Parts: sequence; structure tokens; C-alpha cells
Amino acid sequence: MTVLKLGTRGSPLALVQANMVKHALAAAHDIACEIHVIRTTGDRVQDRALADIGGKALWTKELDRALLEGEIDLAVHSMKDVETIRPDSIVIAAMLERADVRDRLVGAGSIAAIRENGVVGSSSPRRRAQILRARPDLSVVLFRGNVDTRLAKLAAGEADATLLAAAGLARLGRDDVGVALAVEEMLPAPAQGAVGIECRADDAMTAALLAAIDHRVTSRAVRAERAFLAALDATCHSPIAALATIADDVVTLGAELLSEDGGEHVAGDASGPDGEALARDLASALFERATPAIRAGFAG
Repeated sequence: MTVLKLGTRGSPLALVQANMVKHALAAAHDIACEIHVIRTTGDRVQDRALADIGGKALWTKELDRALLEGEIDLAVHSMKDVETIRPDSIVIAAMLERADVRDRLVGAGSIAAIRENGVVGSSSPRRRAQILRARPDLSVVLFRGNVDTRLAKLAAGEADATLLAAAGLARLGRDDVGVALAVEEMLPAPAQGAVGIECRADDAMTAALLAAIDHRVTSRAVRAERAFLAALDATCHSPIAALATIADDVVTLGAELLSEDGGEHVAGDASGPDGEALARDLASALFERATPAIRAGFAG
């Protein structure tokens, strides 16, 4: 029996997602996976904002090293944590079917119900800007760490509310936590809810095995959202939201760019058969309309 070495971060959610990939591969092929936990800088450093200490590479660089050195055969990621530009030596070979893309608000029944001049815990520039756009009276403090860490900070009174991805909560069996916010109220981060699997670009055997578990609709939608990010040269500092959906082979992409304080924003959508092409066109159109305060968050 073929045995693949699967690399993952060691958080509870990462391990759940690694096991999802392991079971999907076992169901599709007569193969087994050994799970190898790779500790990342992003896991070790919890007291500073991700954007201030190296961005999304903090979640991926150790896994990239292990992959390229042959320590592992494939790496499993939450796709929203994967840098837009990847090394040529690594390919995103598959994505599992996407879960709930929404955010869940924990600590209040709605954004409007958060107490006046209250505090929201989040490390996401997108969530910060969106919350402040809806409620300029609120303040946002840094919340880093896994789901339990953030919920413990909330329970300790460090904030009145926090925001967590619905997909992660559901995968941890915690989908009763908080209330889901409609995408019309809070458009999600690009690639939110998607699990991706990478392998070496020259490893045709592993790539072929992974192709069998690729959910094509998810892959097509997420690649459109990532193309939107790439067109804007967006970073971890960029308050940006995007969501692609597919119906009757037509991709519809909705997106939003915000200023850091949420005071200004531009939004729009586009539809067409080529998701990545329309993503580039929409990025250009939104950036053209963006004010200097919004453009400050983007290199584009």
C-alpha cells in the first residue's frame, strides 16, 4: 500500500482538516497517510498581528521547507492562510469541498446588539474594517490564537464580542457557537471555508492522486478569489473581502475594498465564464474607484 506523508500545522482545526484529507485519499485510492505535525512561526508567535510579523508566510514557510526537502509529500492548508503568490516548485493540487463561508459573531446576537462603545476582538484587518464600518463607535483589539484561545479571551472579558469563521467552528463540532452573519452583512475573506492541498510541482504521482479528491467548483471559485487578491497585490494589511459563486458554469464574483478604519469602501461584482479573468477586471475597476485612504492598504 502506498503511504503518503501529510504535513500540517498542529492546531486542533488543522488536525481535523488533515484527517479530512487523509480520509478523502483513503476513500479514493488504496493509500494511507501518515500525519506529520510541523510547528509554524504563526503558531508560536501569538502576541502580535500576523501582518506585523511576516504575513501569511508564517503559516506556510515551515511546511514549504518540509515539502521541498522531502520530509512530507503533501501539505494541508486553510486556503485563506496561503499567500497569493506561491513558489514555482509547489502547486496547489486539490481543494476539498468548501464549507460555510460565513463569519460567526460570538458574544452578541447581532452587530447592532454589541453594547455602545464596546470592544471587539479580532486580528483580521478585513473584520476590523467591516465592523467599524457598521459600528464606528466600537473599538477593535488584537485577538490571536486558535478557536479555544479566542473564546477564552472573550470569556475573560477582554472583549465584548469576537468573530470566527463558521467553517472552522463546524469542523470542530462547535457550530452552535455564536450567530452566523449573512454574506450581505459581512462579505468573507477570499478562500474562507476552503481546505487546500499542495505538493511538489515535480511530483506527478502525488499530484495525480490528489486530483481525484479535488472539488472542481470549490477550486474554480477559490482560484478566482485568489486572482482578485493577486491583481491588487494585496497583503495581510489589506482590508479586502471577496466571494465567488458558480451557477450554470458562470462565475459571479462579489468583492469589497475598505479603508483601514472602515470609513470608506468600494464594492462591486462581475460575472462570466472565466473566473480569473473577471477577477482581474473587477480588481482594476474597484481600485480605479478607490479613494486614497482605501488605496493605502494595497500595493496595486
